[in-house]
Amino acid sequence: MPHDTELDCLSEAAFANMEVVRPVLDRIADKWTILILTVLCSRPARFNAIKRRLDGITHKALADALKRLERNGLVTRTVLPTAPIGVEYTITPLGHSLRQPFEALCAWALENAETVEGASAEYDRRRAA
Repeated sequence: MPHDTELDCLSEAAFANMEVVRPVLDRIADKWTILILTVLCSRPARFNAIKRRLDGITHKALADALKRLERNGLVTRTVLPTAPIGVEYTITPLGHSLRQPFEALCAWALENAETVEGASAEYDRRRAA
């Protein structure tokens, strides 16, 4: 973990360049991007294989997310010469560069899920009173 002064410098750099940072974060920090890229980190996958791994994602949401990821250079889409025609998605080196921060976020989520749920429940109780 960086020292506080290192975090301050990171924050200052991010805020000084917000016009660059915000649009990039908008592209990688949505509901499904982290999970899709995590699925693709280990190996390429076809659309339905990705969909099966991501409980709750709709066909449209996955299709839209994969198009965005391809547009932003995080995945490549390859049409396979099969009958019927198949499509496979592969993470790019740029997408793979997000693996370490995404693993850290997933680890944080697992470690803190109960605390976050408790805080949400407490907030809801206070608001209902």
